[in-house]
Amino acid sequence: MTGIEVDHLARASLSRLFEPSDAVGLALVSVTGPVDALRIIRREVDAGSQVRRSLREALDVPDGPRDPLKDGLSRWAPRLRDLAPERDLATLKRLGGRLVTPESEEWPEALDDLQSARPLCLWVRGGARIPELARTAALVGSRDSTAYGAAVTTDLATGLATRGYTVVSGGAYGIDAQAHRAALASAGDGDRPPTIALLACGVDRYYPAGNEDLLRTVAARGLLISEVPPGSSPTRWRFLQRNRLIAALSVVTVVIEARWRSGALNTAHHAAGLGRSVGAVPGSVYSANSAGCHRLLRDGSAVCVADAADVVELAGPLGGDASGDRARASAAPGREQDGLALPDLLLLDGLPVRASTTVDKLSTVAGLSTRDVISGLARLELAGLAVRADGGWRRQKD
Repeated sequence: MTGIEVDHLARASLSRLFEPSDAVGLALVSVTGPVDALRIIRREVDAGSQVRRSLREALDVPDGPRDPLKDGLSRWAPRLRDLAPERDLATLKRLGGRLVTPESEEWPEALDDLQSARPLCLWVRGGARIPELARTAALVGSRDSTAYGAAVTTDLATGLATRGYTVVSGGAYGIDAQAHRAALASAGDGDRPPTIALLACGVDRYYPAGNEDLLRTVAARGLLISEVPPGSSPTRWRFLQRNRLIAALSVVTVVIEARWRSGALNTAHHAAGLGRSVGAVPGSVYSANSAGCHRLLRDGSAVCVADAADVVELAGPLGGDASGDRARASAAPGREQDGLALPDLLLLDGLPVRASTTVDKLSTVAGLSTRDVISGLARLELAGLAVRADGGWRRQKD
């Protein structure tokens, strides 16, 4: 067995032991590697003081009585008896799937932006390769969508698919399902998957059951992807963590309909935190299903979008050139701040043209948190409006 095969087997095992985004587990893997992490969990070797010290540093846990590794070992122990990675991989192979790990050529580098929350591996079902970030767009929203939401979703997904984008969503009822259906119906022949469904359960399960036929079609023509192994059940935690994968794998995330508290907003917040573009579709002020979208727009977390051309423009340089999509683009002169959300406008105003400045100074000048400054600078850099210089940042010169 080669080193890569050993790593694959270890990651397959760990993905059943750990819940998604298990901070201690992922930190242990980053410190020791997947093979040694599994040996430590199985008590085949002792972690040693150096590993424990490195783990504390990775988790930013101060010295004291609390031992994060001890807590983790207790949490993972009940699942050790159920480990059967060869069985899980055989199940995946029967379904025509494959395990994609950071050691794989197909590993999407976009997931590395999640840093410590990067998944251990991806259980992938479908013949197509995972597409590059520049040509993926997430469409998300309410499960109890309205006729208006379904119509807008169809228009957006159709327009994106015909432009060669892969539509990413979560396979749920409502907006998600409509996005997958429209992308499948509109995509032409080619190697690029028309749509990707990120699941909160194993790729051998069709959840929700009412979408079984749709998910079977996605598996046949697109991709089903999960970070948990076959047989895993969907849980609330897994749904929430699945949202970070939708955001990370998409150059732009659009919320079409969402209530005031919605999982779709969680996806949008993940996208913004990663420096990805976020769009929201406005709706009726009387519709509870659009309250979350209006909240994003009011807070400046998202840009208003009305059609696929808006989404392509929002995708920016990574998404390709949208010239020709808009007659109004030639009718009115563009300005560098067009399409920027309020926090990014404040940040752009605070950037010097000649000398560089630091994140801390920008936080003070723009009145934004350090996290908002970092994510905003990433968006401005992608838009060609900011540039790194002399260890700091300045405005991109014309």
